[in-house]
Amino acid sequence: MTGRTKKLKMDEEENLKKEEEKKKATKDDSETTSEEEKEEEEETEEEDKKRKPTVKKAPAKKAPAKKAPTKKAAAAKKKSKDEDDEEEKDEEKEDEEEEEEEKETKKTKATTSSVSIATDNFDEPKVEENQMKVISWNVAGFKSVLSKGFTEYVEKENPDVLCLQETKISPSDIKKDQMPKGYEYHFIAADKKGHHGTGVLTKKKPNAITFGIGIAKHDNEGRVITLEYDQFYIVNTYIPNAGTKGLQRLDYRIKEWDVDFQAYLEKLNATKPIIWCGDLNVAHTEIDLKNPKTNQKSAGFTIEERTSFSKFLEKGYVDSYRHFNPGKEGSYTFWSYMGGGRSKNVGWRLDYFVVSERLMDSVKISPFHRTSVMGSDHCPIGIVVNLN
Repeated sequence: MTGRTKKLKMDEEENLKKEEEKKKATKDDSETTSEEEKEEEEETEEEDKKRKPTVKKAPAKKAPAKKAPTKKAAAAKKKSKDEDDEEEKDEEKEDEEEEEEEKETKKTKATTSSVSIATDNFDEPKVEENQMKVISWNVAGFKSVLSKGFTEYVEKENPDVLCLQETKISPSDIKKDQMPKGYEYHFIAADKKGHHGTGVLTKKKPNAITFGIGIAKHDNEGRVITLEYDQFYIVNTYIPNAGTKGLQRLDYRIKEWDVDFQAYLEKLNATKPIIWCGDLNVAHTEIDLKNPKTNQKSAGFTIEERTSFSKFLEKGYVDSYRHFNPGKEGSYTFWSYMGGGRSKNVGWRLDYFVVSERLMDSVKISPFHRTSVMGSDHCPIGIVVNLN
């Protein structure tokens, strides 16, 4: 290596060393500045806190002592809460059943219509000029059944009187062009929108129509329509359920509703015989449901409901279907959507024609069940009565 080359190399190394020292000095200055700025910010925050006035919270005012509720007020509050709970449970059950109905409908939609009527011969039983055909059907929502072939069914069945239960519709929401031709119609709704309700369609015009039984605590649920004819009364009813989850309304059903409603029927029966029809929400005997042993404490099969119904029949009335079919099993009018009860015929007989004993001579043939008619979790039932 020459002297010049050596000197150049030394100069280069010295320059690199100076640059590194300069960079280091710059970095140290930067860090120092950053720390100083941070300290200044913290000092400023402390000063701001010192300047900020302290706000003292006003002491909370004590609420005035509440008077203990009277026993009467407490009982009323509890009853109101129980009723609200029951209504919520009813709504939950209806929602569950509607979901199940939709599932069942989707399963069968590809092969059948929503209202299947192919397997029923609607010419039977034959109805003569001096006779009246009465049909009763819990439609589980009138708007719903309208979209499932209701009008087609009515045209084929051709009843003189059609009694509907659980219509869940306000009369003002019913459009005339949706109704079957040739019928007058009358509906009554519950005060609570979308619940209960009954309706009638008539070809044979009644002498008079009565809504309710004249007692406000019952009539606000829209459960009764009475038609008066020359020969008899037709009383269309949707009897209260004792409770969908538990038996919250059992006492109301047995001790209030049954007592007042049966007194109403007795007044009518004193003037002319009655045909009492509808969803009576009771399976009277063990052959009136598929599984009696597991339903001893279920609404519709409690000993209280069955006993109450028995006592009424003992006053001079006849379960017309059992009169003609005393030991027939597996004959049901209601099947839950839950678990596909209808396809397995796991059902209940909840729908009836109860007739005054003195009118039974006018009922010549057994009442009938249209079990192939879909559109609801109940099927239509019918009776033919002589008018002579």
